[in-house]
Amino acid sequence: MRTDNRDIKNTIISIYFILIIAAVLLATVFQSYNLVEGSSMYVLIGLLVAVIIVHFVARFFEYDSDGANVIITNSGLILTDHFNYRENKVEVARHKITGYKIVNYYFYKSLVVYTTQSNGKISSERFNITLLKRKKVKYVRQSLKKIIKENKSKKLDI
Repeated sequence: MRTDNRDIKNTIISIYFILIIAAVLLATVFQSYNLVEGSSMYVLIGLLVAVIIVHFVARFFEYDSDGANVIITNSGLILTDHFNYRENKVEVARHKITGYKIVNYYFYKSLVVYTTQSNGKISSERFNITLLKRKKVKYVRQSLKKIIKENKSKKLDI
Protein backbone atom coordinates (compact mmCIF):
# COMPACT_ATOMS: atom_id res chain seq x y z
CA MET A 1 0.00 0.00 0.00
CA ARG A 2 1.23 3.47 -0.86
CA THR A 3 0.11 6.70 0.76
CA ASP A 4 1.43 10.22 1.23
CA ASN A 5 0.37 13.77 2.02
CA ARG A 6 1.59 15.63 -1.06
CA ASP A 7 -1.70 17.52 -1.44
CA ILE A 8 -0.93 19.55 1.71
CA LYS A 9 2.04 21.37 0.11
CA ASN A 10 -0.07 24.19 -1.38
CA THR A 11 -1.78 24.75 1.96
CA ILE A 12 1.54 25.10 3.79
CA ILE A 13 2.88 27.54 1.19
CA SER A 14 -0.31 29.58 1.63
CA ILE A 15 0.13 29.59 5.42
CA TYR A 16 3.71 30.84 5.07
CA PHE A 17 2.55 33.59 2.71
CA ILE A 18 -0.26 34.67 5.08
CA LEU A 19 2.12 34.75 8.05
CA ILE A 20 4.63 36.92 6.19
CA ILE A 21 1.92 39.34 5.01
CA ALA A 22 0.46 39.47 8.53
CA ALA A 23 3.89 40.23 9.99
CA VAL A 24 4.46 43.15 7.63
CA LEU A 25 0.93 44.48 8.03
CA LEU A 26 0.83 44.22 11.83
CA ALA A 27 4.30 45.71 12.22
CA THR A 28 3.36 48.77 10.19
CA VAL A 29 -0.01 49.20 11.92
CA PHE A 30 1.43 48.91 15.43
CA GLN A 31 4.34 51.19 14.56
CA SER A 32 2.08 53.90 13.11
CA TYR A 33 -0.36 53.91 16.04
CA ASN A 34 2.39 53.46 18.66
CA LEU A 35 -0.08 51.87 21.09
CA VAL A 36 2.50 50.02 23.14
CA GLU A 37 6.18 50.84 23.33
CA GLY A 38 8.05 48.36 21.08
CA SER A 39 4.84 46.57 20.10
CA SER A 40 5.97 45.97 16.53
CA MET A 41 8.89 43.95 17.91
CA TYR A 42 6.51 41.76 19.93
CA VAL A 43 4.37 41.15 16.86
CA LEU A 44 7.38 40.19 14.76
CA ILE A 45 8.68 37.85 17.46
CA GLY A 46 5.23 36.22 17.78
CA LEU A 47 4.93 35.69 14.05
CA LEU A 48 8.49 34.38 13.87
CA VAL A 49 7.59 31.80 16.52
CA ALA A 50 4.50 30.87 14.45
CA VAL A 51 6.65 30.42 11.32
CA ILE A 52 9.09 28.21 13.25
CA ILE A 53 6.23 26.05 14.58
CA VAL A 54 4.78 25.66 11.08
CA HIS A 55 8.24 24.84 9.75
CA PHE A 56 8.75 21.97 12.19
CA VAL A 57 5.21 20.60 11.87
CA ALA A 58 5.04 20.79 8.08
CA ARG A 59 6.69 17.60 6.87
CA PHE A 60 6.05 15.43 3.83
CA PHE A 61 5.27 11.80 4.71
CA GLU A 62 5.31 8.86 2.33
CA TYR A 63 4.62 5.22 3.19
CA ASP A 64 5.13 2.34 0.74
CA SER A 65 4.64 -1.24 1.85
CA ASP A 66 4.47 -2.82 -1.60
CA GLY A 67 7.15 -5.37 -2.25
CA ALA A 68 9.65 -7.03 0.06
CA ASN A 69 10.64 -3.82 1.84
CA VAL A 70 8.69 -1.13 3.64
CA ILE A 71 9.84 2.37 2.68
CA ILE A 72 8.93 5.27 4.97
CA THR A 73 10.04 8.80 4.08
CA ASN A 74 9.80 12.08 5.95
CA SER A 75 11.10 15.30 4.39
CA GLY A 76 10.50 19.02 4.49
CA LEU A 77 7.91 20.66 2.28
CA ILE A 78 9.64 23.91 1.43
CA LEU A 79 12.86 23.99 -0.64
CA THR A 80 13.14 20.19 -0.76
CA ASP A 81 14.00 20.27 -4.46
CA HIS A 82 17.18 22.24 -3.76
CA PHE A 83 18.10 21.55 -0.11
CA ASN A 84 16.94 18.19 1.17
CA TYR A 85 18.45 18.60 4.62
CA ARG A 86 15.40 17.36 6.57
CA GLU A 87 14.92 13.98 4.92
CA ASN A 88 14.51 10.85 7.02
CA LYS A 89 14.16 7.79 4.81
CA VAL A 90 14.05 4.24 6.11
CA GLU A 91 13.89 1.10 4.01
CA VAL A 92 13.27 -1.99 6.12
CA ALA A 93 12.62 -5.60 5.18
CA ARG A 94 9.05 -6.58 6.09
CA HIS A 95 10.14 -9.43 8.35
CA LYS A 96 12.25 -7.09 10.53
CA ILE A 97 9.35 -4.89 11.66
CA THR A 98 8.40 -5.84 15.22
CA GLY A 99 6.04 -3.06 16.28
CA TYR A 100 4.81 0.48 15.91
CA LYS A 101 3.28 3.23 17.97
CA ILE A 102 1.38 6.35 16.96
CA VAL A 103 1.90 9.16 19.45
CA ASN A 104 -0.71 11.93 19.30
CA TYR A 105 0.24 15.16 21.00
CA TYR A 106 -1.99 18.20 20.71
CA PHE A 107 -0.29 19.83 17.70
CA TYR A 108 2.00 17.01 16.66
CA LYS A 109 1.61 13.35 15.69
CA SER A 110 4.41 10.91 15.20
CA LEU A 111 4.77 7.33 14.05
CA VAL A 112 7.41 5.24 15.79
CA VAL A 113 8.39 2.03 13.99
CA TYR A 114 10.34 -0.64 15.87
CA THR A 115 12.64 -2.93 13.90
CA THR A 116 15.09 -5.68 14.77
CA GLN A 117 18.67 -5.33 13.65
CA SER A 118 20.91 -8.14 12.51
CA ASN A 119 22.48 -8.40 15.98
CA GLY A 120 19.04 -8.85 17.63
CA LYS A 121 18.70 -5.36 19.10
CA ILE A 122 15.49 -3.41 18.59
CA SER A 123 15.82 0.05 17.08
CA SER A 124 13.18 2.70 16.62
CA GLU A 125 12.62 5.32 13.95
CA ARG A 126 10.34 8.32 14.46
CA PHE A 127 8.36 9.96 11.65
CA ASN A 128 6.24 13.11 11.66
CA ILE A 129 2.66 12.35 10.51
CA THR A 130 1.02 15.55 11.74
CA LEU A 131 -0.34 16.59 8.36
CA LEU A 132 -1.42 13.11 7.31
CA LYS A 133 -5.19 12.82 7.10
CA ARG A 134 -6.99 10.61 9.60
CA LYS A 135 -8.08 8.18 6.89
CA LYS A 136 -4.52 7.71 5.68
CA VAL A 137 -3.26 7.24 9.25
CA LYS A 138 -5.84 4.47 9.52
CA TYR A 139 -4.47 2.84 6.33
CA VAL A 140 -0.88 3.01 7.61
CA ARG A 141 -2.02 1.50 10.93
CA GLN A 142 -3.84 -1.35 9.14
CA SER A 143 -0.84 -2.08 6.95
CA LEU A 144 1.57 -2.17 9.88
CA LYS A 145 -0.81 -4.39 11.90
CA LYS A 146 -0.99 -6.79 8.96
CA ILE A 147 2.81 -6.90 8.62
CA ILE A 148 3.30 -7.50 12.36
CA LYS A 149 0.62 -10.21 12.36
CA GLU A 150 2.36 -11.98 9.46
CA ASN A 151 5.71 -11.73 11.26
CA LYS A 152 4.28 -13.22 14.47
CA SER A 153 2.63 -16.10 12.61
CA LYS A 154 5.93 -16.85 10.83
CA LYS A 155 7.74 -16.95 14.20
CA LEU A 156 5.16 -19.35 15.59
CA ASP A 157 5.54 -21.65 12.57
CA ILE A 158 9.30 -21.86 13.08
